Amino acid sequence: MKNVLLVTSSSAGAASRTAQVSARVAAAIASRETGSRIVARDLAREPLPHLDGDFLGGMGRAPEDRDGPQAAALARSDALIDELLAADVLVIAAPMYNFGIPSALKAWIDHVARAGRTFRYTAEGPEGLLKGKRAILVLSRGGVYTKGPMLRFEFQESYLRGVLGFLGITDVRVIRIEGMAMGADVAAAAVARALAEADVIALDDAPAALAA
Repeated sequence: MKNVLLVTSSSAGAASRTAQVSARVAAAIASRETGSRIVARDLAREPLPHLDGDFLGGMGRAPEDRDGPQAAALARSDALIDELLAADVLVIAAPMYNFGIPSALKAWIDHVARAGRTFRYTAEGPEGLLKGKRAILVLSRGGVYTKGPMLRFEFQESYLRGVLGFLGITDVRVIRIEGMAMGADVAAAAVARALAEADVIALDDAPAALAA
């Protein structure tokens, strides 16, 4: 049985290619084992608040000393973290907005990246507490950012890999949907390739080339 957490963040709604491909990935994973389930969190449809004074103030207090808004802010974070901890596989769908991830996804990361819950500080440095989980990133971009002159503006995949690694998730596979703004033919071909990869990368023994 696999628990899959599907986190989407595109503002495009039903037209979102990352949502389409990531749903295919999640369904392929869940279909392999009886009893598997998918928990879907659409951050564009149900956005989370960005971190505020209540959250930060509550972090600096013991649970019994937090006021009402502080307790509510930390309770929301705890619920999101519990959802993540319960997942065996994390599927993140993210379009590239202005060279990075959507702010809605950044807000989710800010809520789940918490010292003492998803990472901790040790004498040897920070240690991620989400070891053993697998992540699959479905990333779309208007241009080509894996090589060429736009590579230096790629802060989407590199950021997500960095954050996940910090939290202990090092088994990260990536499906890239590039060239979406380079004409209808290029975009259609990119989506077709991504959907084909989705069926393969969902397998535990997916070729290393797809994980690069």
